Amino acid sequence: MPARTGQQYINGLKEQDREIWLGGERVRDVTTHKGLSGGVRAVAHLYDMQHDPALRDTMTFPSPSSGAAVGRSFDNPKTRDALETRSKMMLNWARATCGMMGRSPDFMNVTFAAWGAAADFFGEARPEFGDNMRNYVEYIRENDLTLTHSLINLQRSRNLSGMFNLTEGTALEVVRETDAGIVVKGARILATLGPLSDEIAVYSPRLARHSDDHSPFAVNFAIPCGTKGLRFLCRDSFDLGRSHFDHPLGSRFEEMDCVVFFDDVLVPWERVFLLYDVNRLNATPHVTHSTAHSAHQGAAKNLAKCEFVLGLALLMTQTLGTAHLPHTEERIGELMLYTELMRSCMRAAEADAAIDQWGVMCPAILPVESTRNLMMTAYPRMIEILQLLGSSSFLIQPSEADFAGPLAPAIEQYLATDNTAAKDRVRLFRLAWDTAGSAFGSRQVLYERFFASDPLTRARAMAAIYPKDDMTERVREFLGRDDDT
Repeated sequence: MPARTGQQYINGLKEQDREIWLGGERVRDVTTHKGLSGGVRAVAHLYDMQHDPALRDTMTFPSPSSGAAVGRSFDNPKTRDALETRSKMMLNWARATCGMMGRSPDFMNVTFAAWGAAADFFGEARPEFGDNMRNYVEYIRENDLTLTHSLINLQRSRNLSGMFNLTEGTALEVVRETDAGIVVKGARILATLGPLSDEIAVYSPRLARHSDDHSPFAVNFAIPCGTKGLRFLCRDSFDLGRSHFDHPLGSRFEEMDCVVFFDDVLVPWERVFLLYDVNRLNATPHVTHSTAHSAHQGAAKNLAKCEFVLGLALLMTQTLGTAHLPHTEERIGELMLYTELMRSCMRAAEADAAIDQWGVMCPAILPVESTRNLMMTAYPRMIEILQLLGSSSFLIQPSEADFAGPLAPAIEQYLATDNTAAKDRVRLFRLAWDTAGSAFGSRQVLYERFFASDPLTRARAMAAIYPKDDMTERVREFLGRDDDT
């Protein structure tokens, strides 16, 4: 199957029986469930964009194996032009969701595409794992599958920091091997897009050393979401079943986050890409450069989200007649700065891209990783600015039903501004509230604070790759001058 349509994506979800729990009840059909169907439709729309005649050349490319048009996010670009085209594709998807679906399918697609190009890395110690990776990447590309993933183990104790505190019986581990594959047991978080995905990928960004370089917690695999023994536990849905007018974002872009329970789940050998090898697991993101490619996808999402918040702030201040005020101009200027920093980092990563050892045009790591660090603090501040600009107008929010009720004439009279009708004002500020005040909006802030890890870890990661010697050498050179220049 080449690049899928939205309907083909929906049909795929219907065909696979998954164990998904939400609100104490098992969800039998995510495509019709009131708390999940809006997100399904949003992802379906992304797939339909692949078939838009005006976008097709950007959204797809010829498959290297079949020649059919497949999703551009599976591409391993060989030139800067190809990398920039993939960037445009990702930005098209991100803008379609206002940047509010951080785990749209392209996130996992670019990750696995990078791993497919670097399949020899996975096969260095065990050649079959390299073959498994190559075959799997071809499979998901040719079938245009949607993947979720779960990276982090749940912990009973925080005596040790972060993901390194692995507890037998809680953290996901390999409990035995069989002729058919490995059997895993435990729990993982946080499978965003889990109920809306065809398959789940399980790996870890890093792992502490256990028993030297061998650990049952070190594993990388992918399986269908309907695999026996696999259960998804959803948080509350932020799609409350209201209209697009009342909840414009929550009713559309609920991508859902899940805890995933693995109850003696059998992973076939052909779906195993790494096993027990702690050193290889720790090296995977940087040796394969998957971290650069996933950060590039994240940069597209970040830019689209910044553009959306900036545009929203501009409309809010125009509607309220406050755009000319100095404090408004200062706050709008700050939003513009964040937006252009995101754009500049993304463009720098593409302009300074270089071919890596796997033959892939890889975005420059420093600028593209900078977008991750910046967004952690910039987005909460951007939402604070929206709240300051909107003030009490966030609370003047009749529902759509009120405009058809007996108070409609009064609403139309008193809630209009000099340049905006009452209904248009309310529509705008309900959107602003869904961005900056609702449960959906609060989840977005939390997501941006932590989805790329915590600020300290991100700062240390940046410090580890930054060319510090170049900076210090310039100071040493200046200190060594003996002239008057």
